[in-house]
Amino acid sequence: MLRLGEKIVIVADAFEQSLPIGDYGYLIAYDRNPDNAFDYVIRVPQANRNFYVTAEDIEAEEQLLVAEAEKATQAALIDFALSTHNEKLFHQLMNGEEEPAENEALSKENMSQAEFIKQVNLRAWI
Repeated sequence: MLRLGEKIVIVADAFEQSLPIGDYGYLIAYDRNPDNAFDYVIRVPQANRNFYVTAEDIEAEEQLLVAEAEKATQAALIDFALSTHNEKLFHQLMNGEEEPAENEALSKENMSQAEFIKQVNLRAWI
């Protein structure tokens, strides 16, 4: 749930009420009426108006900035992988794998003999 006074960005207009999509606003009230479809009341200074909005229509500014930073980082890593012809990194980024397979090799080296036998038996059973 968003906090009162939090800076938000309008990302959608579910009820087609001419919301200024992409503009900033501030959360000024919660709409606690159970008969109402709206969740919040926001103030958009640029439009000099208050709007009733649903929770899906708005997003916290901080969350949007984090998402944009992740997208930019992902794009930069893909560009780097393409420019250096690093096929392994490229496939890792495109397939969404977080940890490369090297961690499995490292963990196998650090395994005790009992753990290794347990892993072999488990894989043989499957």
